[in-house]
Amino acid sequence: MLMTAEDYRESLRAYSPRVFINGKRVESVADEPLLRPGINGVGVTYDFAHQPATERLLTATQGSSGKRVNRMLHINETSQDLLTKLEAVRAVCKVSGCAQRYLSHDALNGIFQSTALTDANHGTEYHQRFMAYLHEVQDRDLTLGVAMTDAKGDRSRRPGQQDNRDVYVHIKERRPDGIVIRGTKAIVTGAPYMHEFLVMPCRTHLPEDADFAVCCAVPVDAEGITIVSKPAGRPNEAAAKFSATYGQATGVVIFDDVFVPHERVFQAGEVAEGGFMTTSYATHHRHSCIAARAGFGDLLIGAGAMMVKANGLDPDRHGHIRDAMVDLITITESFYACGVAASVYCKDDPAGSVMPDPVFSNVGKLLLATKIYDMHKAAHYVSGGLIVALPGPDEDHNPETRASLEAVLGGRGDVPMDRRMEISRFLEDLTVSHQAGWYSLISLHGGGSPEAMKREIWRNYPVEDNVDLVSQLIDRGVYDMGQKVSKQPGRCCAKGCEVPEPLLPGEAAE
Repeated sequence: MLMTAEDYRESLRAYSPRVFINGKRVESVADEPLLRPGINGVGVTYDFAHQPATERLLTATQGSSGKRVNRMLHINETSQDLLTKLEAVRAVCKVSGCAQRYLSHDALNGIFQSTALTDANHGTEYHQRFMAYLHEVQDRDLTLGVAMTDAKGDRSRRPGQQDNRDVYVHIKERRPDGIVIRGTKAIVTGAPYMHEFLVMPCRTHLPEDADFAVCCAVPVDAEGITIVSKPAGRPNEAAAKFSATYGQATGVVIFDDVFVPHERVFQAGEVAEGGFMTTSYATHHRHSCIAARAGFGDLLIGAGAMMVKANGLDPDRHGHIRDAMVDLITITESFYACGVAASVYCKDDPAGSVMPDPVFSNVGKLLLATKIYDMHKAAHYVSGGLIVALPGPDEDHNPETRASLEAVLGGRGDVPMDRRMEISRFLEDLTVSHQAGWYSLISLHGGGSPEAMKREIWRNYPVEDNVDLVSQLIDRGVYDMGQKVSKQPGRCCAKGCEVPEPLLPGEAAE
């Protein structure tokens, strides 16, 4: 069953998670005003699956069942699947800022690959368990929270060396019918309004830390789970022209001796495969993050262009404004292009799925992580300083100041003062508010820090292929006193691109 946004909101009433926000217990997640923007954001992924303009993007046919499922729960089987997922994430995030549910997709794809690998290496039955769980999640059209980032404690120490083992989620007890897990996940996107959590390892582990290499699925209201969350967005703030409607909660999730039956355990101590699960998920997630921030870039581009017009400027006549807008477009489309390349150059996985190219995925994520601040700078440049100086929205209805403000804060004659103020506050919300700072930080560190991306780029890039290429060219002699020597083409990288024979001066390339 493909749910709508309203179905999703109603489905949350079947759960009773233990949630605290701002020091107070939340009685009903579905009815909590502080969480409404986050629920709205996830809801976009449900409604878009039913709308004619976006149905193609937000639905897919699951190969293992033949059923039509939400794209956010689909296992990618082809390069086209990855391209369509990229388009789908961008489409929902240009409306919601961050639709959040793509994390469900990324985790499911990473676990799909790693359980198959674990079974092949150890003769376990994890993949069969996972496939049964996957089909249940797809049939019920659930949203899954990714409980991956551990609290970590003293980061100079490995998990087993911590004074308090609970800074990492770990297996506390192994029973005939399942396992008991304990510990804390520090950053869980949308934690209060998920249906279930996918607990995953956040790093590689050594054999002595096998109890920390655990992956399992638990309902959000399982006994022993406590969620301490931030509000989603800026609910109930009149100045929040975007994030009062769409936002994202992040929560600390405490697992206090939570029992998990075997059928929902997908890894329990296999450290090598746990490391593979972590990096597989990271690659899928960074690929999705590229599209999510491209959607955010679309919001900045649209708002920036509207602000330019409201200020009475014309990019065709004012080159410095055009240049700043082009910078914003270039940044957005350059990291999105990395996502497209990662889809086109995807790799087949033995499990039967496809993996986005890890180099392009990590380059794209590294670009967006470090360029998010340049995106804000370009939006600030084209909008002018009004976005931080304009009066608050309560002043709009003050009879003692309204007339004077309207006289001096108007821009173009065909753009009313009210409209200019609305656009200014929209940009303020996206680029200056505390919510804007949150978007910047989550762009920088979400899905791993820039250092993590750099490590993956270095680990996966075929540097030695290029070393071999240059070595061969040197050994053969590319030119010898102006005479062509090398007649044998080489290979430039792992993809097998041909190296053409060098040309003498004056020769034309074919």
